Amino acid sequence: MEAGETFYDRVYELVRQVPSGRVITYGHVALLLGAPAAARAVGYALHSLPAANDVPWWRVINVRGAISLKGRGAQADLQRALLEGEGVRFGPDDRCELERYRWWPDEPVAERR
Repeated sequence: MEAGETFYDRVYELVRQVPSGRVITYGHVALLLGAPAAARAVGYALHSLPAANDVPWWRVINVRGAISLKGRGAQADLQRALLEGEGVRFGPDDRCELERYRWWPDEPVAERR
């Protein structure tokens, strides 16, 4: 981790790497960053994003393959629309097939430094 770099910065850096049409779970982000118990902190980081940013937050979903925005509503609808626009398909149970759409980076970000 670079001096002055926060956990949130590391979350954003990793999520920027998730390609279009792929997803990653909150827990997987936390694990790749060396903080396996920090899935909730990943969610907080994404919730704290400023309005104008280049982080594809919509590509982060829960471990069941579903969108997990509190209260659902317009933000959840937007996340689903963005994912579907990238080719991610959801079943009648509102879940995508993680086996098909999950992104697996070649190496953990923590090892790249």
